[in-house]
Amino acid sequence: MNAQLQPYRIDVPQRDLDDLAERLDRTRWPDQLPGVGWRQGIPLERVRELAERWRSGYDWRAAEARLNRFPHFLTEIDGQPIHVLHARSDREDAIPLLITHGYPSSFVEFEQLIPKLLERGFHVVVPSLPGFGFSTPVREAGWAMGRTARAWAELMARLGYERYGLHGGDVGAGVSGAVGGLAGARVIGIHLVTDPHTAAATATFMPWIAGRLNPDDPVDKLALDRMEEFRRDNSGYLAIQNTRPQTLGYGLADSPVLQLAWIAESFESWTDLPIDVDQLLTNVSVYWFTGTGVSAARFLYEQFHSQDWGAPPTAPQGYSVFGADPTARRLIDPAEGTHWVEHDRGRHFPAMEAPEQLAEDLSAFFDPLR
Repeated sequence: MNAQLQPYRIDVPQRDLDDLAERLDRTRWPDQLPGVGWRQGIPLERVRELAERWRSGYDWRAAEARLNRFPHFLTEIDGQPIHVLHARSDREDAIPLLITHGYPSSFVEFEQLIPKLLERGFHVVVPSLPGFGFSTPVREAGWAMGRTARAWAELMARLGYERYGLHGGDVGAGVSGAVGGLAGARVIGIHLVTDPHTAAATATFMPWIAGRLNPDDPVDKLALDRMEEFRRDNSGYLAIQNTRPQTLGYGLADSPVLQLAWIAESFESWTDLPIDVDQLLTNVSVYWFTGTGVSAARFLYEQFHSQDWGAPPTAPQGYSVFGADPTARRLIDPAEGTHWVEHDRGRHFPAMEAPEQLAEDLSAFFDPLR
């Protein structure tokens, strides 16, 4: 192991757990208009339920022990502390697979997926994005997808991997693509996950996509309608984080219920298969205990104001589309020959919603590239 990588063990001080319990007990709850459901945000009743579970039914120490089953390391790249989970398969022909999470997620998203990948012959490398979880503190501006991709290429070199695969969704898809463009021949393949609503949300920031769609075509019209729906009804969190992350950060740093609601709203809105509530709370807990709500929000701000998207990748690409319908292919417009698999169920977090199917898809894409 490279001397620049230091072994790390997750060990949250008991005083931080006690502080969380006290803050949850002192929550000052807002009111809510009757009958509004989800139209104005995550409902009060649901947040109360999750907060009570977090306070009285959830066991952080058990979650901490599960996460510590995997080897963790800390290193510094380009002046930025980087946390990475690095688990090696026993197979001699194992493929190193660099997995990048998105927002509002963390390495915790892949807890169920990692053992399935180890069994299928992958060395698994899951870094935390700069400003997320244990990749803190962020000491200077400029950490967006392009700079992160350069850090990931250096990270894989420090781990001793000359050739490797890439996987990601959401922000992680953008970072994976940027690594693919940067690392060139070192990347054997890039596998991405998406769903039609995520594709529509992404397309709203890429006006050239809308320009190629024909509103007289029924499928294109549905894609355009979804883009408009995202702009009108579902983009509020991005509008705040892309413009005023610091203002939001005061609440995220001080109120565990705000941090809980801010994350849980996305997980509950962007899934259609059941997920483990305690795994969700572990993800929220990582944000809370590391105080990274504001720095994670700033990552989105930096990307929104960045022109550094990196070069296009040249390695083979594959997609797993969850909750699939025809709009995804129209919005993504994959190149001819792109590996493409569709699933009727699951959406934005397939590593939590459908880890077995995702592991099978990753094997199907990467096995011919061994």
